[in-house]
Amino acid sequence: MQGWIKGLGWVTPAGSGMGRQTQGVLQPLQAGLLQIPERKDVFAQIDRRFGRLDDFSRVGLAAVTFSLRDAGAEIWEQKRSIGIVAASCYGCLQTDLDYHQTLIPQQGRLASPNLFAYTLPNCFLGEAALRFGLTGNSMIINRRDASRLTAIKVGLEELALSDQSGILAGIVDLAPPPELANDEDLPGGLFFLLERDQGGESYGALALREDELFFDEKRVDNLQQLVAACLNRIAV
Repeated sequence: MQGWIKGLGWVTPAGSGMGRQTQGVLQPLQAGLLQIPERKDVFAQIDRRFGRLDDFSRVGLAAVTFSLRDAGAEIWEQKRSIGIVAASCYGCLQTDLDYHQTLIPQQGRLASPNLFAYTLPNCFLGEAALRFGLTGNSMIINRRDASRLTAIKVGLEELALSDQSGILAGIVDLAPPPELANDEDLPGGLFFLLERDQGGESYGALALREDELFFDEKRVDNLQQLVAACLNRIAV
């Protein structure tokens, strides 16, 4: 199973960025305080829909946007058979908690309809599909994976077993409540655009063999390693 990495974008404690415009960012996957992106950080034009999104969806949509932009695939005229595979440890837990707080006063009479609309972690997948004309399969994988490679592996499987031309694969998380926090938590979102065809500019080939990933024939053990390899390719 093989695909070509065409785009890389992120929103993390290191800031927002794209692989081909790293501006000195050596490794975007870092611990720390995550700044939730505003509309002006992602889209130049006024966009009321973005302002209504919860924080989890903002981070996920922004990272997807930067990945497509990095690949030169943000602008579209016809729908594309591109799917999204996102892995998350905590999903939209913080949004769920915020919504629950609006249920407590006055026996739920003040429940927020806006927050309720985003109490499923896959909501931003639909937002991304609508904005960018994506018609492929989309899914959220809820699990803790030390390597953070699960979504990448599933994305390559999707390319191999379907007729989709591309997959946006990556991770998205907010900082969890303090009682659930883990030393390995890395809040933020980061996505690769993987495509079936080699044509056009790419970072290199990514292959899945017996549950092991190889980037240009070198084994990849974790997501940080894969990101660093792509950024080093641009720096050369």
